[in-house]
Amino acid sequence: MMFYLSRQTVSRHRSLYAGSFVALAVGVFLLGLAATATAATIAYKGPASSIISVMTLGGDGAEPRRMNVPMSGEDVSGLQVVLSMVGTISGFITIFVIASTFAFAVASRRRELGLLRLVGATPRRVRRMVLGEALVVAVAASLTGAVLAQLATPLLLRKASYSELAPVKLEPAAPWIPLAIAVAAGLLVAMLGARSAARRAGRVGPIDALRESALEGSRIGPVRIIFGLLFMAGAITMLTLIRPATGDGAVPLAMFAPMVMVIGLTLLAPLIVPLVGRLWALPLVAWTRVSGRLARSNVVAAPRRTASLAAPILAISAIAGSIVLSLSIAADTAGAQIRDAVKAPIVVTGGADVSRFPGVETVDAGLPLQLVRIDRDDAQLEDAEGIDPVMATRTRDLVALSGDLRGLTGNTVAVSKEMSGFENYRVGDEVPVTFLDRTSVKLRVVAIVKDAFGVNPSLLLPLDLVRAHAPKAVPDRQFVVPAANVDPAPLVTRLPNAQLATRWEADQADGVRKGNQLGLILLLGPAGFYSAIAIANTLLMGSLQRRREFVTSRLLGATPAQIRRMVLWESSLVGAVALSLGTAITITVGVLIRHAMTAGLIDVPLTVPWGVLLGIAGLCLILAIGSALAPTAYILRRSEPSAAVD
Repeated sequence: MMFYLSRQTVSRHRSLYAGSFVALAVGVFLLGLAATATAATIAYKGPASSIISVMTLGGDGAEPRRMNVPMSGEDVSGLQVVLSMVGTISGFITIFVIASTFAFAVASRRRELGLLRLVGATPRRVRRMVLGEALVVAVAASLTGAVLAQLATPLLLRKASYSELAPVKLEPAAPWIPLAIAVAAGLLVAMLGARSAARRAGRVGPIDALRESALEGSRIGPVRIIFGLLFMAGAITMLTLIRPATGDGAVPLAMFAPMVMVIGLTLLAPLIVPLVGRLWALPLVAWTRVSGRLARSNVVAAPRRTASLAAPILAISAIAGSIVLSLSIAADTAGAQIRDAVKAPIVVTGGADVSRFPGVETVDAGLPLQLVRIDRDDAQLEDAEGIDPVMATRTRDLVALSGDLRGLTGNTVAVSKEMSGFENYRVGDEVPVTFLDRTSVKLRVVAIVKDAFGVNPSLLLPLDLVRAHAPKAVPDRQFVVPAANVDPAPLVTRLPNAQLATRWEADQADGVRKGNQLGLILLLGPAGFYSAIAIANTLLMGSLQRRREFVTSRLLGATPAQIRRMVLWESSLVGAVALSLGTAITITVGVLIRHAMTAGLIDVPLTVPWGVLLGIAGLCLILAIGSALAPTAYILRRSEPSAAVD
């Protein structure tokens, strides 16, 4: 009976739940697309030629066994990471959109819910009815999104195949499990999003049936305040864990920390929204007078409604802004790390022998290679480099934090501080590895060296050891120190494929920045598209429910132009409040990440991508204003003042 009532309610309020349906369907579509594409990467086995078979060396009582390791050229882990991040962002924004739309639906039906209480409905039955409505919408939207995801999966795999993230041809896998996961996630997200709205609906009293309108209070309970502050503190703590050695982990942390902050600000929204709204309304009221005052009253007097409308803008502006700024800071940091790690003034790309050129004193020609590092029950393909410790320490800032690089001879290895921390390696430990010539050895750790991303790999081996197991290896870049009293600039013109180190370092930083831009498009492209739909849906819902209010205003003498101006300023205030909070999160994330990642570095530049950040803010504001004005014009064209008394 209760489910039947919920279904009838959804049918009667189709316009109210249309936004929830579209938002959830698109969310499940993105989740399903990520799940089916991930299933295709997991099902990919690759050709036999792309697999290297290695034997573990045993030790500590472990039996030797054979492991198959994919070659790096066939690796699809990059695509899996991006898909998981896209799914996470989409799921997070979906929860916020569903929560805000259902909260708005409950606020719009306050009088109706009061009538149900007046005729005998208990708070529990009201909560069950609202959850039933969420379930009705969730089932229809989740199935629709899953079907669309299945239809779009072949197109996505064709676009992803033979790209930087997936240099192979991917074929669709069995869709039933990933689509079932996406549908289940959609149902779970919808019920989580509607849970708070259902609790609020249960608190509506019978007296609300007698009220034409109800003003919201900004007062919230101490539990909500405590949890809001805890979420904010947790996000800040998370950001303090970021270090230069975090490497690629800075991006996930920069993505999850704003999510936690958004949750905290949403919990505290009834306290923060009126304050920020009043601040933005000061110049607006001074400029527009009547319409600005009405807009300010509507925004400030209903903080929960304003928070529901602002939630999608807050979420996407905070997440997108934080990721954009964090990637830019990461690129600046990478450039500074490369600059500090290279002492040689000249860099030669390629394997040409430049040691005999006049004016050259020292040449650090390291040999790159790949090997399989066997760690307990896992085997991983790693990049390594063979070096001459004497030459390398003259051309690079190769400082041994523990141990001694002079012991880098024979079957030994020096590991970076990052790998030492992740794998708990210490000087004297043994690292089992297998070279690509199928030779397995145990390398003794003789030194832990400073991290130098872009200059040194995580494993540094003796040059003779690399020559023995990779005789065809050639240097991909050489660091050159001129002889005494030789100017590097003229010498660069005489050496083949040579650059001044400053130019090479700038090129490496530009490469990092371009790679980050590709990741940014892949991460924020689907999420931005979805957020645009969510913002439009939420604001459309808000305006379509105001027909009676607009007609009453016409009856009191307001002209259609005055009402449109009021809606224009009101939607601008909502967008400004959301963007202000999103900007505060972005700045907080940027400041903390920059402080953590640049620790120990000197003169790190700060590149702020103003164009992208302002573009995100402008697009959110345009969507907010347009989505509010369009239905307002539609309602005013089809409504007469006499409708207020119907």
